[in-house]
Amino acid sequence: MKIAVSSSGQTLDDSVDARFGRCAYFLVIDPDTLEFEPIQNPNIALGHGAGIQSAQLLANKGVTVVLTGNCGPNAFQTFAAAGIQVITGVAGQVREAVRMYKSGAMAGASGPNVQGHFGTGMGGGMGTGMSGGRGMGGGMGRGMGMGGGRGMGGSRGMAQGVQIAPPTSQTVEPSSGGIGKKEEIAALKEKAEVLKKQMEEITDRVRKMERDE
Repeated sequence: MKIAVSSSGQTLDDSVDARFGRCAYFLVIDPDTLEFEPIQNPNIALGHGAGIQSAQLLANKGVTVVLTGNCGPNAFQTFAAAGIQVITGVAGQVREAVRMYKSGAMAGASGPNVQGHFGTGMGGGMGTGMSGGRGMGGGMGRGMGMGGGRGMGGSRGMAQGVQIAPPTSQTVEPSSGGIGKKEEIAALKEKAEVLKKQMEEITDRVRKMERDE
């Protein structure tokens, strides 16, 4: 048996990512032995279809159960067609989530608990990097975009500087199935943690650039 957990990192000690289609990693886990395979999510920056593509990825891995914070309608339909059980509202450490699942404390979801495109404001990755004069590349999704600067490329040095666009407002919109206040708070906390880590990476990168001048 294999279960998959949307994760903010590559280990069992990382937190469950509140997003599904645009989570940072998927951990494919054997719940009996806790052996696992970390998979960096290749769909994190997709504008459309991230949920469907991610669901198909896990189906191809032979997963039978998915633990996540939130799941939209497209991903949920894909899972249903593949016979995969989805459990939403999961938060906290991945290891603990697996333990709770094994104890029978979790019930499968009857439908999606958020609308489509949940998590698009949280972005994914550092874009095209620091080379080639493109600043910080395509940005950290739609909410934390770092684009616009000329970066370190060519002979322009820092040129226009690193421009940080303010995060877009992202409201967790429940579907007709509803999402409880606790789940929404957990989702927002997960989002804040991801953004915090991304900002730390950006700050470290800027400091390194300044030292190399």
